[in-house]
Amino acid sequence: MNIADRSFILRGEIAYSENENEIKTVSGGYLVCEDGICRGVYESIPEKYAALPVYNYAKQLIVPGMTDLHTHAPQYSFRGIGMDAELLEWLNTYTFPEESLYSDIEYARKAYNYFAEDLRRSFTTRAVVFATIHNEATIELMNMLENTGVVTYVGKVNMDRNGGVNLEEKSAEDSIKATVEWLDAIEGKYENTYPILTPRFIPSCSDELMAEIGKLAESRNLRIQSHLSENKSEIAWAKELVPKATSYANAYELFNNMGTPIRPTIMAHCVYSDEEEIDILKKHGAFIAHCADSNMNLTSGIAPVRKFLDAGLNVGLATDVAAGSSMNMLKTMLITLQASKMYYRLVDTDVKQLTFEEVFFLATLGGGRYFGNVGTFKDGYEFDAIIIDDSKMFSARDMSIRERIERMCYNDADVIIMDKFVKGRQVYGKI
Repeated sequence: MNIADRSFILRGEIAYSENENEIKTVSGGYLVCEDGICRGVYESIPEKYAALPVYNYAKQLIVPGMTDLHTHAPQYSFRGIGMDAELLEWLNTYTFPEESLYSDIEYARKAYNYFAEDLRRSFTTRAVVFATIHNEATIELMNMLENTGVVTYVGKVNMDRNGGVNLEEKSAEDSIKATVEWLDAIEGKYENTYPILTPRFIPSCSDELMAEIGKLAESRNLRIQSHLSENKSEIAWAKELVPKATSYANAYELFNNMGTPIRPTIMAHCVYSDEEEIDILKKHGAFIAHCADSNMNLTSGIAPVRKFLDAGLNVGLATDVAAGSSMNMLKTMLITLQASKMYYRLVDTDVKQLTFEEVFFLATLGGGRYFGNVGTFKDGYEFDAIIIDDSKMFSARDMSIRERIERMCYNDADVIIMDKFVKGRQVYGKI
């Protein structure tokens, strides 16, 4: 369908999170979009919306768009490669050499085009993205992402140490100067693409650089994204580099990089975050980007997501390409479920596994909250929706909507995205 207006009604098999523990479903329901804002799901069309055009998707599934809280655009070209290495070896062998290539704008343009187009065709309607240290390439990425219609935060990476010869800024001063130039160059340029400060992680950023990033975030009211407690060797290294810190999270806190509930920081991984780190994350209103796929691919471990939820932390899901092998959020949901089961069985039987309802929530509303009222079909939320054809997943039995979306998560081989909407705009489908 070609839907040009931002006020319309979609009819189909609708599912969305009512809360962390409940998926609301309406068969043959009507999903109302008014000026890009969701006005709720109904069994029949309310009289006040009777004049809106109705687009009938029959038995197709209609679910909220998904949020990827942490991914690396420049790593997309080598996804699924080098997974025998652990984090630090993987960074030095694969990641840093690849990212150094983005000093060549022609290479960056070619590689980012693949990433942007595949993101447009994916289940993701919102994403938080790492670029590289290169201003020109980062702006090129932002231009491409703006054209997809997907809403993103994009960060020019800061790193003034331990990046090797070709991926290391000369000094903290040079790194901050380049960052300010990047921010000035993009100011007011985009509707759907926002800047986010991006110190790669403690080992790649000097104390001076971390402190200046904290000041810049405060003075310009900017958010921060980084990595936290992903790998035991990384944690030990961070402790050596910032010996006065009581924990890895406290190291960020010392440099004012943990943000506030108003401008929350995203910390990816948190595999080994203990009670102290949980308290720090909660105090600052930070979001944890749970990267189950990459945590296992690089033999990092299994994050205790149940503990985070029980503590009231903000948690969303993330593909973490290319340590995560795919930007497919259905695969991310599946591996999240499997990892939680293994944590329960192999690590701590007092920490119960996540339910499908909870993981669906994390993929939609849990991560979507980072962007505001995003991730569900309740009245007043921004209208992000995906229409899915699962008719090739043959079954002899009649299945409920809840069963169909669970089946879709566990086996997405025969699933087709028909149309995709972001803020009421059709960004993918038969346009």
